[in-house]
Amino acid sequence: MADTELAEELLQIEEADAWFEYLEATRGQMHTRYGEVEPWAWARLSQRLRAVRARRARLKPAAA
Repeated sequence: MADTELAEELLQIEEADAWFEYLEATRGQMHTRYGEVEPWAWARLSQRLRAVRARRARLKPAAA
């Protein structure tokens, strides 16, 4: 059970890190630059969150 809790905590950290990366990439950008950076940042965020969800889904059956 402790391994599952540790894995879940690591996934939460990874998810938070993905959001912070998005924020860092988009914060303070000028309007024109934001338009260039935001689609990339959103795609990167979505990719990382999908990976976290996939690992979390594999973790659930192991916990049951």
